[in-house]
Amino acid sequence: MALDLVFNFANIFVLPFWILLIFLPNWGITKKVMSSFLPFVVLVTVYIFFFANTLTVDSIEALSNPDLATLTELFSEKSVAAASWAHFLVMDLFVGRWVYWQGQENGIFTVHSIILCLFASPMGLLSHLITAWITQRFFKSSETTETASS
Repeated sequence: MALDLVFNFANIFVLPFWILLIFLPNWGITKKVMSSFLPFVVLVTVYIFFFANTLTVDSIEALSNPDLATLTELFSEKSVAAASWAHFLVMDLFVGRWVYWQGQENGIFTVHSIILCLFASPMGLLSHLITAWITQRFFKSSETTETASS
């Protein structure tokens, strides 16, 4: 019961942060909230709770010398699946926050990358890196040239 309750809490807890990042990126409250590490402290605490519930001799052995078959069996356990999901929640939001701040600091369009981070942060990260490169390569240099010639 506690496992399900904490799992549901974690899923709901991250939603306001994603809403702020996607729909209100330039709002002062979004910037203030995203400058805090407090959401990560909460999420990591949830992760630690789940992780502590997964520690058994078998799970430690499986994680210390992983192979696909053993991990497949291990991840079929409810507590391990919950810990893995909490890991995704923490890391996806962390990468989404990093993408957000990169966009804010460097004038890079990020909404598409942040949406990808919500569902699969490695793809969101790649999307942002490509967008940042395109922005720097094709848009920043022309602005610099225009400013220099003025």
